Amino acid sequence: MVNNPYQQYSQQYKQQSVMSMTAVEMLTALYDAAMKDFELAKIANEKKDIQGVNKNLQKVQAIFRYLRGNLDFKYEVSKNLDQLYEYFLNVAIQANIKKDFSQVDDVIVMIKELRDTYVQADKIARTSGAVV
Repeated sequence: MVNNPYQQYSQQYKQQSVMSMTAVEMLTALYDAAMKDFELAKIANEKKDIQGVNKNLQKVQAIFRYLRGNLDFKYEVSKNLDQLYEYFLNVAIQANIKKDFSQVDDVIVMIKELRDTYVQADKIARTSGAVV
């Protein structure tokens, strides 16, 4: 396999971008990726592309497992987020196993609301000098 220099530089750029992200930027990037992968899984399901469904829902599952694994339970909100992430994870699993996408649109809306809340809180914190 021949290494494409563009791919190599692109990968290095992505790594540097991730390493320089704030916590809120990382969280919003993960939420964005989860929403995108849920949408791609829905499209794949409509096309009867089982591999595409599986690939995208596996990404969603990995994101929410990662987020659950990085919660700090000394904060009360972490318990609530854990339950929410567990729900998102279960919806992704059921969509993958049973091809039941009935709850996916609601979950996407919930993820977007979470994302927007974190972005807004970050803006408020930055203007007041606090850290989110």
